[in-house]
Amino acid sequence: MRKLTFVFYLLIVSLSLLAQEDSLPQFHPDSSLRIINLNPFFSLHVDSALSYQLQINKNPENYFWYLKNAPVGLKIGKDDGMISFKASKAYFLSGKLKYDVPYKVSAGVQNLADAVDKVDTSFNIIFFNTEVIPSKIKPTVYGSIWIDEGETITFRVMCESGNFPIESVMMSTSAPIKGYSIVQKCGDEFNWTPGYEVAKPTDTGKVKAVVLSFIGSTKMGIRDTATVRIFVRDAVDQPMAVQEFNQVTKNIDNYVLQLKYTFLQLDKKLKKTKNVRTTFDLTAASTSLTGTVLSTSSDGTSQRTGKILPSIGLALVPIKEAAVPNKSIDQNQASQIRSSIKRLEYMRQDNQLINEKDPEVIRKTAKLKDEIKQVQMQLIDVPLDFTSELSAEELNQYFNSPKVNKKYRLKG
Repeated sequence: MRKLTFVFYLLIVSLSLLAQEDSLPQFHPDSSLRIINLNPFFSLHVDSALSYQLQINKNPENYFWYLKNAPVGLKIGKDDGMISFKASKAYFLSGKLKYDVPYKVSAGVQNLADAVDKVDTSFNIIFFNTEVIPSKIKPTVYGSIWIDEGETITFRVMCESGNFPIESVMMSTSAPIKGYSIVQKCGDEFNWTPGYEVAKPTDTGKVKAVVLSFIGSTKMGIRDTATVRIFVRDAVDQPMAVQEFNQVTKNIDNYVLQLKYTFLQLDKKLKKTKNVRTTFDLTAASTSLTGTVLSTSSDGTSQRTGKILPSIGLALVPIKEAAVPNKSIDQNQASQIRSSIKRLEYMRQDNQLINEKDPEVIRKTAKLKDEIKQVQMQLIDVPLDFTSELSAEELNQYFNSPKVNKKYRLKG
């Protein structure tokens, strides 16, 4: 009886369990590909390592993994889906990676045999650092720079990024300057050509010191300042100096042409005077000779005439001196003008500019000014006239002719 009761009890329990099993929901295997352990966000400290295994709901032997837009250093095993990364500090010092900037990385897995059987997803990774690394301003020049007025100085203002990059740069100068390029951000170029009025004679050593300050600011308000000291030396204003030199040489050339024309007039006057005096001398000589010849004649009338003619020849001498006196003053002036012309031409040739930036331009200009002033003082009593229609070439041809050179050759 007890056996029957136990069997009956077992039958009832079995029927009850079967009824409960029929009432539970039925689960079937999912056929779509899924990544079952994706972490959507990674936060990684600098100098630490990341190692994370991605898994799928299917046999991983038939699939391969890939990443897109991955930051430098982040890798994934194409066969096993192992994400690995070591955040070296060198990446951040070189600017390849930045702190507190989220990087969105695309990840995916695909069936090797079926291109449609794949899944794409993404996750974010951000790097942080508990160590405070300040960002710094780094100009491409260092220390003090010496330049001359009129020279151009050019350099870039770079930045060394720390925890937070420098976002803006301000610039200030110790003295007002103009004509320079403004630096507003990292990588901008500073360019400045100091004018010829920067360094003044009252400055010590005729040198002007200008201090440039570049102030960089991060988004957190942290600042860094870099300074560059520029020493500007007083220099010659070459364009103005060359212009003054050209004006002085032009004045010398014009003055030399005036002197050559004056010389030509004096030389012609001396030549005319010489011809007239020669005519007087020949006339007196021929008269005296004729008188001598006639005085030996047997004819009494001819003898009387011969005695009179020498007196006439002697009388022509004072008439010659009165009518055409000897122009010794003109002769001296002509010689003096000629020597002055030669001197100015020599100095003009000897003080030519080598080029437009001849460092001796001031000295040469002063030398030419002094020379023309001395010549003008020596010839202050010589009346100059330049109304001739002769060209400069014609005057030079006459002045340098062999006949004139022989006539006024210096005799030792």
